[in-house]
Amino acid sequence: MQHQVVSREEWLAARKALLKREKQASRLRDEINEARQALPWVKIEKDYVFDTPHGRKSLADLFDGRSQLIVQHFMFPPSWEAGCPGCSFEADHVDGARQHFLHKDVTYVAISRAPVEKIEAYRKRMGWSFPWVSSGGSDFNYDFHVSFHKEDLEKGTATYNFAPLKEDPGVEDLPGISVFYKDVDGTVYHTYSTFARGGEEVLGALMYLDMTPIGRNEKTPLDWIHRHDEYPAKQRKAS
Repeated sequence: MQHQVVSREEWLAARKALLKREKQASRLRDEINEARQALPWVKIEKDYVFDTPHGRKSLADLFDGRSQLIVQHFMFPPSWEAGCPGCSFEADHVDGARQHFLHKDVTYVAISRAPVEKIEAYRKRMGWSFPWVSSGGSDFNYDFHVSFHKEDLEKGTATYNFAPLKEDPGVEDLPGISVFYKDVDGTVYHTYSTFARGGEEVLGALMYLDMTPIGRNEKTPLDWIHRHDEYPAKQRKAS
């Protein structure tokens, strides 16, 4: 790897210059977080019902006694036998974080259109403990613009990431994160959604890689990602 090599003093000067920009980015992130939390809400009027390993549950039930709910729109259509590798990469970050934000009045759940039997088999394979439910019997995925009807794709009326899809993505589902709030009277509101690269904010592995000199070393976002049990054995081996 060819790279400039300098004295410690020159490195320190360059590092301090970068630190100024990092601090600007941190302050901008704080401003964006404040704006995100100040967004208006939308009342959920439709009665969504989900299949779970413990029977059918409503969207309000998924809060599990808390007032805030984070939903990972996990790409796993009914025709697939395993979940999306990229969504699986995101899910690998969840259980460690979830043990903390459960104590901040926040529940997390993954939602996919696959039948709950497929979901549970894949969740067991991956070793995850977070709740994961099926929206296969409802309009939930379509209403939140992470699944697409064929006719909408053909007519050009399908939208993703708050804009029309310019071309058929070649898959039935796409990833995203949505956030909901439940009032004391049980009313549920949609407060936030993010799609595409917006989900990188929760991918701690990428933040670590971004600190390294080679970085992510990818041609397109996450083109190197595998399910964690599908990396070549040599790469998986601990040092």
